[in-house]
Amino acid sequence: MSARVLVVDDIPVNVRLLEAKLSAEYYDVVTASSGAEALEMIKSAPLDIVLLDVMMPEMDGFEVCRRIKAEPATALLPVIMVTALNEQSDRITGLEAGADDFLTKPVRDMALFARLRSLLRVKMLLDELRLREETSRQMNILRDIEKRDELLHGQKVLFVGDQPEEGELIASIFKENSHTEIMTDPGDALAKALVEKYDLVFVSLSLSAGDPLRLCSQLRSNLVTRHVPILVLVEESEPDQITKALELGVNDYIMRPINVSEARARSLTQSCYRRYHDELRGALEKSVDMAFTDGLTGLYNRRYVTRHLASLAQSKGTDDNDTALIMVDIDHFKSVNDIYGHDVGDEVLKEFSKRLQLVVRGQDLASRLGGEEFLIVVTNATVENAERVAERIRNDIASEPISAATPSGHVQVTVSVGVAMPHSTTETPDRQLKRADVALYEAKRGGRDRVVMAA
Repeated sequence: MSARVLVVDDIPVNVRLLEAKLSAEYYDVVTASSGAEALEMIKSAPLDIVLLDVMMPEMDGFEVCRRIKAEPATALLPVIMVTALNEQSDRITGLEAGADDFLTKPVRDMALFARLRSLLRVKMLLDELRLREETSRQMNILRDIEKRDELLHGQKVLFVGDQPEEGELIASIFKENSHTEIMTDPGDALAKALVEKYDLVFVSLSLSAGDPLRLCSQLRSNLVTRHVPILVLVEESEPDQITKALELGVNDYIMRPINVSEARARSLTQSCYRRYHDELRGALEKSVDMAFTDGLTGLYNRRYVTRHLASLAQSKGTDDNDTALIMVDIDHFKSVNDIYGHDVGDEVLKEFSKRLQLVVRGQDLASRLGGEEFLIVVTNATVENAERVAERIRNDIASEPISAATPSGHVQVTVSVGVAMPHSTTETPDRQLKRADVALYEAKRGGRDRVVMAA
């Protein structure tokens, strides 16, 4: 996994050593000899991860990390502190400053590279999900920076381990309206995780029943739990287990004996990443939905219905039932806009669309082609039931005025409808749509408020 790594250290020997190790693993390495220089480089060029020394003159690594995480544009940039300091208080200070990990020198190569790969997987996933609404994204990140502790409220947590007191200790990390479930059997825990929606999962690697690493692997590979942050509890004397866990997709680890402050800081970091991930994925899904739906009415748009018709045509067999196309146009809609204004026109379109959805069956599709023109795709259709659906639409609109902000409190509208059944098994959707359009205009020429079946 190639990435652009910034190494920050005021001692040239340390810089060259890390640069050589990372370059040998095909990372693109840039270096800085001070905190100020590092901050300038982060602003001027895109980076994937920062390896940051703590003990530097003028500005120490803790302050550099705080400044990186305080800026919305760089808040998601992973930071690993690499230092000779090995006191737990120093590690907690680094994690509370926003660091993603705190590794003490001499750093084992396997541990370093496993941590790099783990953090880069998260960053690259977030990068892929980022959308064009950069300002909105940064405002959301800034909100989380200012209210980070609130991310530990209302959390649903799963702890899998043999020692209930450890589970209680983990539960104490989380605040208002949070709930921690403690389980000892990995099989039962996996089954529960696939049903319940947990915000974080903690797994003890000293679990006596079953294989805890296999549980982590299963959680990470299952579609339901793929994005849930997983943290493992591990003995400091077992660094190989940490490396293996990170390679399997575990997000972070907590050394025993558990320090509550450190566990809280690591849980908070993972909660932040989960929040960013969920928001970005939600925005992506919304943008995909917006690409295929009409913003005003919520119906499918022309782009979607065109693809839908092409898909139906491609999957259609010789014995399949027919697909009917029903085109609907609101009569004299221009005069509604001219007399009452476009706001009332929009109200009419929205109310009409709601009524249309009530008439159309679940397996059929209603769409807005544009303006006041709509298309209903009726599958498994006969001439009789297609005409019946079309007449029901016409009658439903004509029989009851649409409520709107007008002097009378409503607008009376009617619709013209054209219906086309397939002309032959080889007819294309475009050709059938054209015939429905011709039938629609025959209905309009014939006096409107009527249904015409295409020849």
